[in-house]
This record gives sequence, structure tokens and C-alpha cells, in this order.
Amino acid sequence: MSLDIERVKMEKFEQEILETERAFAKLAKEEGVRAAFVAFASEDAILNRDNKLIKGKQEIEEYFSKQDWANIRLDWAPDFVSVSVSGDLGYTYGKYILEGKDDSGQMKKSEGFFHTVWKREPSGEWRYVWD
Repeated sequence: MSLDIERVKMEKFEQEILETERAFAKLAKEEGVRAAFVAFASEDAILNRDNKLIKGKQEIEEYFSKQDWANIRLDWAPDFVSVSVSGDLGYTYGKYILEGKDDSGQMKKSEGFFHTVWKREPSGEWRYVWD
């Protein structure tokens, strides 16, 4: 019986992470990439970009403020979610599409896979700690 209760609890946490991931992607579409990546970052989040680690929410905000994200569209959706038995860490992965104009005005498109690690904050909200 307790295994069933644990599975229900884990499924609830997985659903919470999926909903958070979807809200993250929706915010990126509606308000831009910078707004979304700052809003959903944990204070101790780390981004891996161009083989460099961007550590902490403040550095993440600085990173995105130095980029021109006005003409960039980023779309993604999770294909998989899993959560720890303790319910405080989880991860997602799936496909993304990044589209935008380069310096010459030509449209560029990049497709690939993302992997995000999520942490439950003391408030109960999920925030990413690795992307």
C-alpha cells in the first residue's frame, strides 16, 4: 500500500514539474527568453552556454542582458520527466527549436535537445538549477 502512495506522490511532483516547464516555455514565447530564464532560475542556478558556466541568478540576468534576444524565438517541450523519491529534485529533457536572425539579417534555425534539472524551493515552487 505504501508503494502506491509513494507512486501517487511522485506522479504529483512530476506533473508539477511538467506544468512548470510548460509555464517556462510559455513565458519565453510571450515575454521573451531573457524574462523566462531569469524568472524560473533558482538563486543558485547554473547555465551551460558555449562551454562556459554562468553561475547564479544574477550572472544569468547579466548574460541575457548582453544578448540581443528581441528577434529570437525559442520553443521547447519536455518529452520526459522524473523526480527523486524525496520530491525535491527532478529533471526534464526534450527537443528545442531556436530561430532568429544573424548579424547579416539571415534567418537561422537550430534544433537540439535540452536537459533541465529542477529543485523544489522552500516555497514549494520548482525552479531550475541546471540548464
